[in-house]
Amino acid sequence: MEMSEIGIRTGLGGALAAMRDFVALGGGAMWAIAALSVVTLALILWKIWALIWFGAFHGGGHTRAALGLWAAGEQSAAQAALAGRQSLRARLVGAAMAAALDPDLSEEDARDETVRVARALLARARAGLRGIELAATIGPLLGLFGTVTGMIAAFQALQEAGARADPATLAGGIWEALLTTAAGMAVAIPAQIALTWFESVIERLRHDMEDAATRVFVTRRGSVVAGRARAEAVPAPQPVPGAAQ
Repeated sequence: MEMSEIGIRTGLGGALAAMRDFVALGGGAMWAIAALSVVTLALILWKIWALIWFGAFHGGGHTRAALGLWAAGEQSAAQAALAGRQSLRARLVGAAMAAALDPDLSEEDARDETVRVARALLARARAGLRGIELAATIGPLLGLFGTVTGMIAAFQALQEAGARADPATLAGGIWEALLTTAAGMAVAIPAQIALTWFESVIERLRHDMEDAATRVFVTRRGSVVAGRARAEAVPAPQPVPGAAQ
């Protein structure tokens, strides 16, 4: 058991040393790209966790059930079904229901309040996307910067060598400089893929939230109109013949 642990530690140490040597080949730009890759990976993992917490990857079953109760006229049960839910759909629908039932708010004011809450929730859902977008943008630029500076250093060494210049030395300097371009693209490509995926998930979430909030107000208006129609359909009490006037 101890020998296996020693072997694992030795293997990890060798891998870390090889990685450190590889990064050192590209100079300062490569270290910047390495730091950028760590930050980008942390942002992507945090964003996945946040979207799971916000309920972006499930179908919103509790929200649909609450909307069904709301449509059936059971407003209290619908609000109770959403109480304590962390998903953005449930929180927006709960806010829309509360605004629709507030007697101090007109329907237009209730809709405006719902829009305000929706914007705040979507802003939370989009948090972190700018950082990933920045990584996808500056990754190749850092790589290009490292390549240019490396090429400058290689040609300076070639000039100093003069007639005794070794083409192999120049080629070695060039490929070491090009490592930064490859590293920058290796960071930017996954970052761009993750950014596009996150944006598509948030766009689908936005559509679901808009649809659910609209259903709250449409159903509420329909129930109010139906209640008025039932009240108007009830015949007025007729006076009893012979009753005292």
